[in-house]
Amino acid sequence: MNDRQPASPAAMRSRQNRGASKAAAGRVWCSRAAGGHVATVWLSHPGRLNALSAGMWKALADVFNEIAADELLRAVVVRGEGGAFASGADITEFAELHSSRDQVRRYHDEILGEGLRAVMNCPVPVIAAIDGPCVGGGLEIATACDLRIASRRSSFGVPIGRIGFPIAPLEAACVLELVGRANALELLLEGRIWPSEEAYAKGLINRLVDDEDWERELEATLQRVCSCAPHASRRSKWILRQLSGIDDRQKLSMGQRESCWDFADTSDYAKGLDAFLTKTRPQFKND
Repeated sequence: MNDRQPASPAAMRSRQNRGASKAAAGRVWCSRAAGGHVATVWLSHPGRLNALSAGMWKALADVFNEIAADELLRAVVVRGEGGAFASGADITEFAELHSSRDQVRRYHDEILGEGLRAVMNCPVPVIAAIDGPCVGGGLEIATACDLRIASRRSSFGVPIGRIGFPIAPLEAACVLELVGRANALELLLEGRIWPSEEAYAKGLINRLVDDEDWERELEATLQRVCSCAPHASRRSKWILRQLSGIDDRQKLSMGQRESCWDFADTSDYAKGLDAFLTKTRPQFKND
């Protein structure tokens, strides 16, 4: 156990700045298949299992907003580079971008939130092609997609409680809509990483495929999706979106939304961030 005091914000920023010099901030980019009917959105943060930086969340929103205006598209695939889907948020940025109440509100509502909304509101079918870790923000992106196809080597979880903060409203709504209250609580309260078989059994993914067959099944799924009438697919998505319960902005009052950011004022949150950066175990005290 670790009983050391958490580092000051200045010290945490110093660690973050040193880390930033060692690795790029990651990127999100789009490729198009021959014929132009399928777009692939790539999550890329080499050496970090595609941990999602603030810049990547903004790029995700930009890419999907551009995709949404393309009338030729019939399907979009989201996938990660280098043996992972995405390992969560880039926590090394949090000392600069996720420390104060105003920062966490902006991060979850404007930066991360706008990225998720852009995926959710895409008018064409969006398929999460999951191979490797799909954790935290990566899992939230997957839940915002329409279909999820995973290899057996994939893994899933939302272990943010170990760092000292709760899930934000929109992110919670995406997870809740997909797996239901009992499974959402299990993900959040235990912080346990689910193997692919468990994720499939609990409805988090639509299809679980042997590793060697995963690319082949992804292609077969795309062929099936693209064979449907584009207008029918777009209209079906629109109808289901109107009937879903994912609109977090209507479900919570202004005061309730404001209380979601209380964690930023706690010492437990500072301890959690510091423990992550120093690779130690935090001692949370509910203060």
